[in-house]
Amino acid sequence: MASPTFRPCRPGQRGQAGYTYIGLMFLVAVMGITLAAAGMVWRTQAQREHEAELLFIGRQFTAAIARYYENTPVGQRPGFPAKLEDLLDDRRWPVPRRHLRRIFIDPMTASTEWGLVRTPAPDNRIMGVYSLSKETPLKRTGFGWPYDAGDIADITAALTYQDWRFIYVAPGDRGN
Repeated sequence: MASPTFRPCRPGQRGQAGYTYIGLMFLVAVMGITLAAAGMVWRTQAQREHEAELLFIGRQFTAAIARYYENTPVGQRPGFPAKLEDLLDDRRWPVPRRHLRRIFIDPMTASTEWGLVRTPAPDNRIMGVYSLSKETPLKRTGFGWPYDAGDIADITAALTYQDWRFIYVAPGDRGN
C-alpha cells in the first residue's frame, strides 16, 4: 500500500491560505449592505407613491360626496349618502346617477374597506372617508387646497394615515 505523500508548502505560500475566502466574505457583506440601502430607498419611494394615490382617491371621494349632496332632486332636502354604494348608484332620481364609478381600493391597506366620517346622530350619514392604515405618513406639507388652507381637518399634523380625513363640509357648515 502506498502511503499518502506529504507535500510541503512552497516558500511564500504558507501565509496566503484563507485570504481569498475573507475577500469573498467582505464582498458579500458590501453587496448585502448596498442591497439593503436600495431596498429602503425603494420602500420609501413606494410609500410616497401610495400617499399620492391616497390623496387622489380621497379627493375623488370628497368630490363624489359633494356631488351627491349638492345635486339633490327638486323637493328633497340636501343630504349625505347612507353608504358608499349610494355614490355608485344614486336612486333618488328617476334615472339613477353615478357619482363614482367604483369603490376605490385603499392603497395603504390594499382593501376596499374605508373608515367613515359620519354626520352626528340621528342621521349618521357619510360625509367623508379615511384610510384604516396605522402607518406613519412621510408627507407633511404640500397637500394643496383645501387641506393646506385649514378648511378641512389638519392633515399636516397627522400621526397616522387614519388622521388623513377626506371630508366634504356642506356650505352651511363652513362657518360662512
